[in-house]
Order: sequence, then structure tokens, then C-alpha cells
Amino acid sequence: MDDNHSSPRYEKIALDIANAIYKGQYEEGEKLYGRSTLAGTYNVSPETIRRAIKILEDVGVVESSKGSGITILSKDKAYKYINRFKNIESVTSYRMKIMELAEKKQEIEDEILEIIDKIIERSSILSHTTALTPFELEITDKCRITGKSIGEINFWQNTGATIVGIRRADETILSPGPYAVIKKGDILLIIGEDEVFEAVKIFIDED
Repeated sequence: MDDNHSSPRYEKIALDIANAIYKGQYEEGEKLYGRSTLAGTYNVSPETIRRAIKILEDVGVVESSKGSGITILSKDKAYKYINRFKNIESVTSYRMKIMELAEKKQEIEDEILEIIDKIIERSSILSHTTALTPFELEITDKCRITGKSIGEINFWQNTGATIVGIRRADETILSPGPYAVIKKGDILLIIGEDEVFEAVKIFIDED
């Protein structure tokens, strides 16, 4: 996990102490070192140690009191805290992964849109690039493919054309996958050879 998203130092110390208790380095009823000693051991401030111990107190792993120091209360609760902490870390890492994938998805969609723009631009200059110039077809509720997915209708196999995008209201869905469902009002962006255009119109024509 990225250091920018890592847990606070006091949480890591609390986890380390809980691990030590669970592994038997400290026994129930045993006293921990004082906060000053722990601060030196972990090379942090006494306030950081205080916050770490407070976490363990809140979950019943230790008890801290003036004059008596820090007492180990429960190995079982130390184990439960370790698992809970790991679950929280796992959820956090999943959330970060989703954000990273969403950013990559946006980058890919932007790149696809840029490539389509370049294709359209070049096709207006070069006369032999008509196969790469998307043409548009609007879908009505009477079209035979309305309400079906691209994979379900085997679009490419039946027409020889490729759907490179779907315009839906104010949204453009680029490079739709086989599970993309075609809806009434959609405008399909399709590329293919000249003769493919008629094949597509026949294929999607009303029943």
C-alpha cells in the first residue's frame, strides 16, 4: 500500500503490541513497559504511545492507570483486534484499487475518443478510409435488436461491422463490450466497408 495512504503510526504500534500479546510475548496480567520506555523502543513521542495504548484500552486488550502502568488484560481480544484491523486495511485497499481502475478506465475512454476523432479527421482527407469512418444508426423500440446485448445478437458475425460507440442522451459509451444492452433512442456508431452499411440496416430493421 502507498505510504500516502498508510495507517497512522499509533495504529501500527497498537497492532504491533496486540500481535506481541497474541503471540505470547506478554502474558495476561503482565505489565508492559512504561510509556516513556515504549516511546524510546518505537522511536516516537509519548503522545503517540498514549494514543496507541488508548486504542488497545478501548477494545479491552490492556488497562492503563497512573501508578500501575499498563496491564495486559486479554489475549483473545488482542486476536480480535488484529483481525478487525486487517479487515479495515483490506477494505481500504479495495477502495483504493477501485479508484485506480476508475482512473485507468477514464484514461482508456479518453484515448479511444481521441483515436476516433483522428480516424474521422483522416477519413475526411483520404478517400480510401471509408471503412474507418463511423456511420450512425438510430435504434427504435421496433428494431429487432432493441433490448438485447451486443453479444446476444452476434452483431459482428451477422453484419461484418463493428460497434465502436453508443450515443445515449448526453453520454457516449465508447468501445461497448458484449454485455452492453442496446436501448430505444440509442445511436450506434458503426465502422465497416461500404457494403456493410446495408447489411446492418437489414439486420436491425423492424420485424
